[in-house]
Amino acid sequence: MAGKALIFSAPSGSGKTTLVHYLLEHNPTLGFSISASTRDRRGRTEQHGKDYYFLTPEEFKKRIDNDEFVEWEEVYAGNFYGTLKSEVERIWKEDKDVIFDVDVKGGINLKKYFGDKALSIFVKVPSLEVLEERLRKRSTESDASLSQRLFKAKFEMKFQDDFDVVLVNEDLTHSCAEAQRLYDEFRNQ
Repeated sequence: MAGKALIFSAPSGSGKTTLVHYLLEHNPTLGFSISASTRDRRGRTEQHGKDYYFLTPEEFKKRIDNDEFVEWEEVYAGNFYGTLKSEVERIWKEDKDVIFDVDVKGGINLKKYFGDKALSIFVKVPSLEVLEERLRKRSTESDASLSQRLFKAKFEMKFQDDFDVVLVNEDLTHSCAEAQRLYDEFRNQ
């Protein structure tokens, strides 16, 4: 039965996006919720309506005032992110379950909003050292931004108990299989 919500949250570098892509590739019953954001597009590859709904801060605030978000937050100073109600409705109208790839605070807020219609999964790595190694391998972080992400990750780890399930992403093949098992079990409830 479609109309459920599958929420993946994690500190940056934990592998949540990889798990979400795996599930989307193997489950035509899932539709990806595209977040709205005020941040600038990265490079030329990010597209409005595919990667994010890119909004100006003024557009974003107007939508807040119009109660158009399931949840929203200012993730970094001046950068707002949120989940539009219309996006969830679009996916449910396609008779699919919605899957979210959001930060930890967003995941907690989505679970509160959807309640039993949602399964919230916190993805974590075995240790902060492993997380640092993964972030360094990306080669997308300056030392300052790496330090900021690790500080935020340490803080976000404190909220893992607010999620229905904690999935330790040590081995990607095992983690993909576990994510699939969790979705199958939840979908059949």
